[in-house]
Amino acid sequence: MHALNRWKIKLRMLLGRTKAGHQLHDELSFHLEEQIRENIASGMSPRQARQAALRTFGSPAAVREQARATWNWHSLEKLGRDLKYGVRTLLRSPGFAVVSVLVMALGLGATTSLFTMVRAVLLRPLPFRDSGKLVMLYEHFRQTKSGDGFNAVAPGDYRDWRSQTHGFEDMAAMRGYGGIISGVHSELPEVVQSAGGSANLFPLLGVTPVYGRIFTEAEDTPKGEPVVLLTWSIFQRRFAGDPSIIGKQVHLDTVPTTVIGVLPGWFNYPDARIQFWMPYAQTFTESDYGIHDGHQSMVVARLKPGVSVGAATREASTLQYQIHLANASKPVAEDVWSRPMIDDVVKNVKTPLLVLLCAVGCMLLIACLNVSNLLVARSAARRKEVAIRGALGGSRLALIREQMTESLLICLAGGGLGLLLSLASTQWLAAHWRNLPRADAVHVDGWVFAFALGLVVLTALLAGLIPAISSTGGQSLSALRESSRSIGGSASRARLRKVMLTAEIALTVTLLAAAGLLFHSFLRLRMADLGCRIDHVMTMKFGLPEIQYDTREKVLLFHQSLLERVRRLPGVIGAALVSSAPGTGPNGDRVFTIVEKPAPSYSLQYDAMTLTADPQYFSVMQIPLLRGRVFTEHERLHNDRYVIVSKQFVNQYFAGDDPIGKHIRDRWGDEVENFEIVGEVGDTVFDVTKPVAATIYFPILSGIPNRTSEATIVVHSAVDPLTISTPVQQQISALEPELPVYDALTMDQILGKTTASQGFAADLLLAFAGVSLLLAGVGLYGVLSYLVTQRMQEIGIRIALGAQRSQVLRVVLIDGLTPVLFGAAVGLAGAAVAGSLIRSMLYGASPYDPLVIAAMIGCLLATAIAACVIPAWRASRIDPMQALRTE
Repeated sequence: MHALNRWKIKLRMLLGRTKAGHQLHDELSFHLEEQIRENIASGMSPRQARQAALRTFGSPAAVREQARATWNWHSLEKLGRDLKYGVRTLLRSPGFAVVSVLVMALGLGATTSLFTMVRAVLLRPLPFRDSGKLVMLYEHFRQTKSGDGFNAVAPGDYRDWRSQTHGFEDMAAMRGYGGIISGVHSELPEVVQSAGGSANLFPLLGVTPVYGRIFTEAEDTPKGEPVVLLTWSIFQRRFAGDPSIIGKQVHLDTVPTTVIGVLPGWFNYPDARIQFWMPYAQTFTESDYGIHDGHQSMVVARLKPGVSVGAATREASTLQYQIHLANASKPVAEDVWSRPMIDDVVKNVKTPLLVLLCAVGCMLLIACLNVSNLLVARSAARRKEVAIRGALGGSRLALIREQMTESLLICLAGGGLGLLLSLASTQWLAAHWRNLPRADAVHVDGWVFAFALGLVVLTALLAGLIPAISSTGGQSLSALRESSRSIGGSASRARLRKVMLTAEIALTVTLLAAAGLLFHSFLRLRMADLGCRIDHVMTMKFGLPEIQYDTREKVLLFHQSLLERVRRLPGVIGAALVSSAPGTGPNGDRVFTIVEKPAPSYSLQYDAMTLTADPQYFSVMQIPLLRGRVFTEHERLHNDRYVIVSKQFVNQYFAGDDPIGKHIRDRWGDEVENFEIVGEVGDTVFDVTKPVAATIYFPILSGIPNRTSEATIVVHSAVDPLTISTPVQQQISALEPELPVYDALTMDQILGKTTASQGFAADLLLAFAGVSLLLAGVGLYGVLSYLVTQRMQEIGIRIALGAQRSQVLRVVLIDGLTPVLFGAAVGLAGAAVAGSLIRSMLYGASPYDPLVIAAMIGCLLATAIAACVIPAWRASRIDPMQALRTE
């Protein structure tokens, strides 16, 4: 009851403060008047009586303040007073207020947006059951120096790990698998990306179908009943969200397959482009399902309670080494490596996201320094005002609080505007960042709002605390004695402004250098020489169904007929077939033996990327023949014991010796055979971010099903290659009406697609650096303009005493550019640190490239000079008479 009464009193005091204030005023006035009457009665004059009463009571205003300080909600009342004062102060300088709010809006908005991305992609747990217990398992070859050491898993290894280790609660496997889906009633066929998942994959992840069921163990065998799980995307797009599709059949690569379930809309692991899932074992032939040297699978495992990742991985690694010893003549890894599932999902975007977050953090700090510098310059003009308020009894803490409130108002307005900017920019980033994992999880929630609010308070402290302390320090008397002619401020304040400008410039140089290095790297990627013809080339992929095209003769007939038809099209200069076009990403590699030069040991066996090509491919794509010859039209079907190798292959395995006539031994067809090297061609680049790989070309006209069924037709045209796309597709449809094509792209488009992610990150960082450069320029201009305005009388006196206008111009320019030069020097150290941090994102560029860093510093100096020239020119054109009249 007492607590309730106290809260009632507090509530009445909050809502009735005006009435209470009037009552307090009336009471104090009554007591003061009573004392005056008593003094008059004792023989004093009215004036003496009033003065004596005031000496007894003290200042009425001070007494009222002391009394109000004992009331509830007094702190809230002081805050309201400070806010009103801050609003009035900002409204007196609308230009300053608008610039400051916009500057903080840019910094706060960008930082909030990147925090939203980082939290959704890197920090938020995966949407699976107890996702912290999930790890990815990989094979590791001890003596392999290329790549990151995390290699795909062979199906035989996965099966042994699952059955013979005990540190994991369970483990499941999956692998990518392309296919053609069509209906049983002549619906249009479609090439879609799919995946194979073991029967226990979805229970292990805690994923339950929206409709239907998941695979059974009986179905997850190489000869199991053909069944398929649809993802929500294809369920809505192709089947209109109709649940009646469950239990019906579709054709996958012409095989009638029963739809048994639909996965939930949020499940897009491991790739949002996957449209359906089939049993993992059904993606292998019966003979391949147990092999230990075919590395194509991903393995996810769940730790047992109380078992550490290290202990479970070591147990699996011990077993893997035994498997390696049992298969010493085959490419079987020695070890098992693991990493958390979340790290595996975000491995390609983690570094770019963190770099961008650091960049916007620098940009926000630059914005804070910018506003802080403007506040310091502005406080010089208000020094007398602050001194008078202090002389009238205002405490230094109260004066600091008032000025901090002004900074808080700027940051609150900037934060509100910045939050609106971040809402739009976050959605734009999620939509335009190609292949961004977990893009569906990117959204603004309560944590983002809390982060934005905390950021506003932090930036208000960073931007306002130094100016507030600086302007309220020192002697009030000296400030009151100063005339407006010296109102530019003390030497200490000038040094403070220069220090903050130096810090701002140093951060800008660091950000500019990082952005310049990334953009330079992207340009090198975009202009990378693929080693072949780029202009006027159209590419198009297709895959022949293996059930229908099950012999060499059938595959060869289709390929030969297609080439004859396409080569007769108007505008076509040449056409050829290859398994994959340059620039399309890494292709499969194989371990082989050189008959004349055996490998000294298993661990040093030879490995190369393998492609198939027809005889005219090298001339159509302008890949130079360095030695020997290319394939002939007679090297087809079973007369296919010939290969062509790349320059890198020769350098790597023959040390530059002549490879012509030598033989490699490999199981390309039905059995292990020797293949004669008949030619050496120039290198072509398939992944522009990695070194050129040694390559072996097999004849595609051998027609071996599975080996040559999937192909890319490359067409060199005399006209716009995009105009050739439809006629080529028509020729494919004429030969096989239900065979769809996919990835119909020009070589220019392939190169642009390959470098899109790197270009997006570089463009973003360059945009942030550009904004920071603009902020630095605006801050420098604002500070100098303010100082020139405050020093107008001083400059006028100098000119009146004979100073040349060119001297005034030079003095102001030097004053503005001195912190810029010091900041650029400090920024060089920051640029070196930034370069080392983004080293992994650079392609063919040094992290300390002097030309790039010099160019960025040149941009900064040009901006600084432009920002300084206008205030300096204005200072040199001051009229002395008008300046001297101004007080």
